[in-house]
Amino acid sequence: MDAVDNAFRPVPRTGVIFVMNEAAQRGFHYGNPDWVNLGQGAPETGPLPDAPPRLQRAPLDAALSEYGPVPGTQDLREAVAALYNHRYRRGKKSQYTAQNVAIAAGGRAALTRIAASLGGVHLGHLLPDYTAYEELLAIFRAFVPIPISLHEDEGFTLSQARLQREIRGAGLAAMLLSNPCNPTGVAVTGEDLDAWVHTARAHGCALILDEFYAHYLYGDDVPEASSAAEFVDDVDRDPVVVVDGLTKNWRYPGLRLSWTVGPKSVIERVASAGSFLDGGAPHLLQRAALPLLEPSHARTEARAIQAAFADKRAYAMGRLKQLGLSQSAPSGGAFYLFAGLQHLPPTLRNGMDFFRACLDERVICVPGVFFDVDPGKRREHLPSRLQHFVRISFGPSMPEIKEGLDRIEALIERHRA
Repeated sequence: MDAVDNAFRPVPRTGVIFVMNEAAQRGFHYGNPDWVNLGQGAPETGPLPDAPPRLQRAPLDAALSEYGPVPGTQDLREAVAALYNHRYRRGKKSQYTAQNVAIAAGGRAALTRIAASLGGVHLGHLLPDYTAYEELLAIFRAFVPIPISLHEDEGFTLSQARLQREIRGAGLAAMLLSNPCNPTGVAVTGEDLDAWVHTARAHGCALILDEFYAHYLYGDDVPEASSAAEFVDDVDRDPVVVVDGLTKNWRYPGLRLSWTVGPKSVIERVASAGSFLDGGAPHLLQRAALPLLEPSHARTEARAIQAAFADKRAYAMGRLKQLGLSQSAPSGGAFYLFAGLQHLPPTLRNGMDFFRACLDERVICVPGVFFDVDPGKRREHLPSRLQHFVRISFGPSMPEIKEGLDRIEALIERHRA
């Protein structure tokens, strides 16, 4: 074992991977009716009211048994480009084509291709943000990750003025962030998103947006989806790269299919990275996904998601407020609530303590510290600003959410006694 240990570095279990491993050690497995997973980073995948029929099968033939092209099949790339043009670029001179799209086997694969394509630049990233960014930003040594801390008293939001200061002050050549944000649910849309794109264009800073929750928007008169692609002037010159896929917005996490949309020069680079990183997405699933990208199908799915998840969001927000968990972020998107524990009994005010106590009740949540993304563990000497938060998911079905919050209520009452 010594030779093996010398050859391979330890890879830490971070974020949801750590959480699920801890739960598994206590008996959790997918489909176990005794557990409630309020930590899950995936939406319920069954039928929703007024949603289109779910994909039931993917036929295989001899042609689909062959490797697909590393950048993705031509027909799927064309379908993605057509959907973006339909949603965001009607009436605009500059239109996306298949050459502006690369297909990958899931969001992590797409983001890994992008990270592998970055040069020796300063890359800004937000705190808090998606847990998987931590290892992603640490494994590739060409660029330098620069953290940008968002503040609880500002609802964990980033203004255009702050973005501009950070780009100038740190000399950022790229920014990576999720929008809507995982874990806070903050959604930057409309004029605010337009301002971000304008700032990135004016300062030559690539804006890399993880838009995997673009259908999950809440409030009056929200669009069917939101994307920075709407505010791009020239699709081949503006430094805007967006990543999305079937995982969240179409509720097919098991298909592991994503796409990157951006300037042709960027797509060429990420496709080249894919040739040695992953080899491309499954040929069969790319063919099966084509009907899902048809604009009317995509719109119907998005609107069904917004209606069903708005109800779950309202219920979860109300219950958490009753239980004394605070919510600093406005949560206008995604399917998470980033809940503060400061007003709970002292034994439950730390996110890790709350998480472990919930495991005793067979309920899963995610401690806030995992979203304090720290590539290379350069800030381990400092206590996390997010240690008093947990992420609660309303991705599961309503009965599961109710059961999980009932168990959390009983847990809190016992600690108050």
